[in-house]
Amino acid sequence: MFKFKDVRYKDIVNIENLEIQKGEVTTLVGESGGGKTTILRMLNKLISPTSGEITYKGEDLKKIDSIKHRQSVVMLSQSPVIFKGTIEENLCKGFIYQEKALPKKSEMKKVLNIVKLNKNLEDDSNRLSGGERQRLALARILLLNSDVYLLDEPTSALDEKLADELMDIIIKEAASFNKTIVMITHSNKIAIKYSDKVIEIENGNVKEEKYEWCN
Repeated sequence: MFKFKDVRYKDIVNIENLEIQKGEVTTLVGESGGGKTTILRMLNKLISPTSGEITYKGEDLKKIDSIKHRQSVVMLSQSPVIFKGTIEENLCKGFIYQEKALPKKSEMKKVLNIVKLNKNLEDDSNRLSGGERQRLALARILLLNSDVYLLDEPTSALDEKLADELMDIIIKEAASFNKTIVMITHSNKIAIKYSDKVIEIENGNVKEEKYEWCN
């Protein structure tokens, strides 16, 4: 799905070859500051490589319209933006930006259940805790039903038990619709349990790629 060829980004990332397969869960691990988030940002076209080429479905990312690309490839940042207003208004934001028909209330309630956010659609988003805000942001991108989900520490604000439950649900949902997930985590447990492939990033380079770490 994604291929890197001689990709550099300033002095942060230097990747000769890397391939991310369709329908798989690929997890980036490694020390903070090693370039993992920069890789996700390049996949989402928030930034472009200084040199080299990244392709998506065989097409050079540079030639793909950024707005169109982000309809297919959505990203959840480590500190996601929560907008003023209700939970419903937050869930609709992505559809408004992408100029899509708004989701049904039943669909919104379903995705809140998926991420275990026990709130009403009319509740004020500003009153949510850090963990609840992270789950709302995750619900917002899952609702968009895109081909690829880029997740930067999606469970960092959650306790271990809830993080495990939430990842189990997300992975099963993604697998049932053949979605592709690229995520960053500092949890070895999550990386080993839920990944098809684990890629260790060190100083912006691919140090190791392993399938045998995973179940």
